[in-house]
Amino acid sequence: MFNSFKSQSVDLLVIAGEASGDEHANNLVQRILERFPELDIAVIGGKNLKNSGAHFLFDLVDHAVVGVFEVLKNYGFFKSLFAETLEWIRTHSPRNILLIDYPGFNLRLAEALRKENLSQKGGGGIRVLQYISPQLWAWKPKRRFKMAKVLDSLAVIFPFEVECYQDVDLPVSFVGHPFVTSEYKSPVHYDKQGSLLLLPGSRLQPIQRILPVFLDATEKLAQSYPHLKIEVPVPGTQIRRCVEQIISAKPTLQDRIVIKEGLHDLKACVALMSSGTMSFAFALAGIPGVIAYKAHPITYLIGKLLVKVPYLGMANLLLSKEPPYKEFIQSEANRLSLSSSIEKLLGNEESGEEFRNASLKLRSLLEGAQELDAVDWLADELAKA
Repeated sequence: MFNSFKSQSVDLLVIAGEASGDEHANNLVQRILERFPELDIAVIGGKNLKNSGAHFLFDLVDHAVVGVFEVLKNYGFFKSLFAETLEWIRTHSPRNILLIDYPGFNLRLAEALRKENLSQKGGGGIRVLQYISPQLWAWKPKRRFKMAKVLDSLAVIFPFEVECYQDVDLPVSFVGHPFVTSEYKSPVHYDKQGSLLLLPGSRLQPIQRILPVFLDATEKLAQSYPHLKIEVPVPGTQIRRCVEQIISAKPTLQDRIVIKEGLHDLKACVALMSSGTMSFAFALAGIPGVIAYKAHPITYLIGKLLVKVPYLGMANLLLSKEPPYKEFIQSEANRLSLSSSIEKLLGNEESGEEFRNASLKLRSLLEGAQELDAVDWLADELAKA
């Protein structure tokens, strides 16, 4: 399953299982290699990490799923991947392992390393680090106790997350959000004459559920706004094929919608977005829009019992007193609710200014109280191995 690896020495193994984690990990790996080009780094991730300059072992992001039902359906694959990852670590003994969020896989791996006495927490020599915290404040807060047992250090990207770990013995550093660093280039800019952007997500299953609803709403909008430009940016070939297939079922829109390669250089007047990392990037860019999400019914019912936050969108959570985005979940995400909400934004001359003000508030929250940069944190941790 893994690509061949000939190096006898591994300074760092990085594991990222989702598109957003792959992007953040790539930035971190590139920057640490610029500072320390002699480091021998292996990575399990996606297309971004593949081009990071490190030894690429396997494309885990291409197999990303979300939700209880989807994980169970792919249980055999993930069991095999987990076993191969653990065997690779036994064989190559990396001095450090950096886990990028993805707790369902990564925390299980950290626990296995402890039980097999491979990690320092288990009496071995491997330091286990984590960059980007699971959302403890949303669900499963007791994970912090397990994390304290299996991790040597954690770097978080939201300032309030440090407090989530105050009652456990785990070094936690706030290193700033990747989207507010000087190196980050926003994929989108507000343009009053720009397009309606449809952002159904980066995984196949959520796209298959939410994009048809986005298209229903867009079909209604297209009747009222015949000159409105409509674009669907896609992050890769597999997603593009899925998007093309879904759009083909809407012949009235086929000539109206442009599929754009990559999430970059976008100009938007408004956006229909799935909740997730990209919706937060759009919030930081001050783009008006609406957040919608549809999960598998089983996943939704379980999530409703476990998740204890009032909003899905991170911008809404951070600005909970004045949440900038309307959210529509499950059956509430439909043709009428989404189209009417977008129409209100298109008809409001002040909406652009309102969302720009929300963007400034978000940046103010994120830029305060930063202890150190993510690369500085990683460099300090690697020096301890």
